[in-house]
Order: sequence, then structure tokens, then C-alpha cells
Amino acid sequence: MPKAAPGSWTRQRSSSIGERAVELGLAGCSLVSIFVTIGIVVVLVHEAGVFFADVPLGDFFGGTTWTPQFDPAHYGVWPLVAGTLLTSGIAMLVALPFGLLAAIYLSEYAAPRTRRMLKPALELLAGIPTIVYGFFALTVVTPALKNVFPELGIFNALSPGIVMGVMIIPMISSLSEDAIYAVPDSLREAAYGLGSGKLPAIIRVIVPSAWSGIAASITLAISRAIGETMILAIAAGQSTEMRLDPREQTETMTGYIVRIAKGDVPTGTVSYNSIFAVGLLLFTMTLVMNVISYRLSRKLRARNRT
Repeated sequence: MPKAAPGSWTRQRSSSIGERAVELGLAGCSLVSIFVTIGIVVVLVHEAGVFFADVPLGDFFGGTTWTPQFDPAHYGVWPLVAGTLLTSGIAMLVALPFGLLAAIYLSEYAAPRTRRMLKPALELLAGIPTIVYGFFALTVVTPALKNVFPELGIFNALSPGIVMGVMIIPMISSLSEDAIYAVPDSLREAAYGLGSGKLPAIIRVIVPSAWSGIAASITLAISRAIGETMILAIAAGQSTEMRLDPREQTETMTGYIVRIAKGDVPTGTVSYNSIFAVGLLLFTMTLVMNVISYRLSRKLRARNRT
């Protein structure tokens, strides 16, 4: 029976200890993220409960005027929800086609050298501070759009929505490109072998096969658009009424939270506690959207396996 090499047992034991330490470290990081999420939910629910003790749910979800600092105060949240969905919709109208087309080009048409150069350059858009995007929307995009829409206000939903769409293009393009690039070459070869051209193969075979990853990128982009703050706080304005015209100013849920949290409203008042009710609603919207996306991705993956 061959003898073990000298010191091999010591090396195996140290390797085992190192792997165990890494495992414990990773588990600790996971627990920290879970505890932080639970803490955020507990704070939101508790403070929102204080708000709803003074404001009925019917007034919160049934009103169309949001004037918590006026007398009399109105707490109908729909103007904030409408402003959030309006700006997020404009952003997705910009980001989705450009991001998906960029992903298809990088994965299916670009040469390897071109791909290595363009992908990092495109991802630089995500590294620009959002406050810079906000001032760019206010001082550059809005004056340019006024040449097309003379009735466009200084503060509006169109300009920050477009700039926000440009900001989240890398999120869609990068994740979608990774998903499309990961599609097995056998599927491409099978499509070409059946006489399909490159574009029909992309539309009918490659993109559907990568749809679970593309759907995940779209969901993350929507969540990013809904949760964006500084661009909207700078360029969207403040509106106490429900407005669906992108040429007019509006206020989003995140913009309202920033405005109230700056310290102009005394802590503990109903107006101050309203930011937690709005934050809880924003958290719930994002959670529901992510759950729907997760279930959709599971169904698509199961369909692809069959």
C-alpha cells in the first residue's frame, strides 16, 4: 500500500479549513443581505402603519390629489404613481429597442475585437452619476426639445424620461448580450441547416432561446427606472395633480421622498410619515414585478427544456 507523501495530510487539512472559511464567509454575506432586507421591510411597515393610523387606506388609494403639506391635506397617491409610471414608460420606450438591438449586434454581428471595444464603452453610460444626467436633462435636453415642442415646460416628464432611458440602455444591452451570446451554437447551426438566413434565425431561434435572460434584464431595467431619483428630482418638477401629458411637470414617488426627506417637514408629522407609505408602495410594486418576472423566466426555461 503506497504511503502518503510527507505533509500531504497537512496540506489537505489546511485546504479544507480554507474552503470552510470561504463557505462561512459567503454564508455570512448572504445572511447580512437577508437581515438588511428584513430590517428595511420592518421599518417601512412600522412607519407606514403610523401613517395609515391617521390616513385611511381609502383616501390613500382612492384620491387623485396629493397635497400633504397644504391645508386641507389630501393624500391621494395616484398622482405620484402616474408620474412614476409615465417617466418609467418613456425610459423603457428609449432603452428597450436600443438596448436589445445593441445586444443583438454585439453578440451576432460584431467582430470579436469590435465587441471587446464597444461593450465596455457602452457600459460607461452606467457609470455616470445620475445627478449629472439630471442636469443634462434640465439644461441640454429640455431646451433642445422645446424646439420641437414649444409648449414644453422647463420641468416636464419627457426630458428626464428620455435621459433615464439612455442611462439604463447598458443594463439591457449587457445582460441581454450575455444571454444571447450563451445560446449554444448548435441551435444556430440547426437553423442555418434548415435554410434560415441570419436575421430570421436571430428572430425565431436565438432571441426566443435567450428570452429568460432578456426578460430578466428588462425587469431589472424597469426596476431601475421606477427607483431612479436624482434625474427626476432635478428635471421632472413637482405636481400635486394627476397629469399624463409628458410635456407637463410631474412628481414621482422617489422625487417626493427626496423632497420631504431634505428636512423641510418636521419629523413625526403625518406629512413626514407619508414618505414611508410611499416607500412601502414602491417596494411592493418592485417586488410584485420581480416575482412575475421570476415565474415567467421559470416557465420559459421549462418550455425550452421540453
